[in-house]
Amino acid sequence: MVTVTSVSALRERIRAWRGAGDTIGLVPTMGALHAGHISLVHRSRSLATRTCASIFVNPKQFAPGEDFARYPRSPEADAALLHTEGVDLLFTPDVAEIYAPDHATHVRVDGLGDTLDGTFRPGHFDGVATVVAKLLLQALPDVAVFGEKDWQQLQVIRRMVRDLNVPVRIEGAPTMREPDGLALSSRNAYLTPQERTAAPALFRALTAVAAAVAGGEAAIPECDRAIRALEQAGFGAVDYLTVRDAVTLDARTDPSRPRRVLAAARLGRARLIDNVPVP
Repeated sequence: MVTVTSVSALRERIRAWRGAGDTIGLVPTMGALHAGHISLVHRSRSLATRTCASIFVNPKQFAPGEDFARYPRSPEADAALLHTEGVDLLFTPDVAEIYAPDHATHVRVDGLGDTLDGTFRPGHFDGVATVVAKLLLQALPDVAVFGEKDWQQLQVIRRMVRDLNVPVRIEGAPTMREPDGLALSSRNAYLTPQERTAAPALFRALTAVAAAVAGGEAAIPECDRAIRALEQAGFGAVDYLTVRDAVTLDARTDPSRPRRVLAAARLGRARLIDNVPVP
């Protein structure tokens, strides 16, 4: 595995691979890697002959007072893991390499980026769309892989790529879970042992709502019941727990279209997000 820190070195390596007939897969991450990230690497390796992973904790997607400074970071362990898993190229830029001091251009996806997490984290998806657009332009991969756990993020990126005619295929990879159902996340490190025991209640609540709605029950009362169950399990504020159109994220859903149950809830210092499809 080759590690580069500059856009010019990244492009030079990828240009050489393309000249040799290789295809390129990109796996953007913020580090603190776990098995969920590695599943994205495996997906990329199945779709392209070369895989590039990036590690960059993007300050533009953190609002003031959020956990940018304390976000888990383990660069040496991450690099060793990616090397073991067959990544060909690791891109680890610093903030100045991604954002010039006078950086003034931002990417915004109206609608999709304004609801759900966009309501509770204003500007978050502007930061996500901006950095992903930059990474796609810097690496120019054939395919880029993102996890379905961040379902809204995946839809924002797909819309951005479509609207801007970015020549890359966006692949979603299924959410990886612990045996008790908890979705793998770097922020799970914030959970105390007691909170970790309570955390799988989120997945149980989502699957219960999905099953009830698939059976014809009304979404709003089922979501209200699930929120009460989370509060009884020890969760704090539930930012949202809702059934949405899986693509548009519209609250007005059509049973003939794919639907998704999405939630964000606070448990101690952690803010857990998860989603499941309505069968």
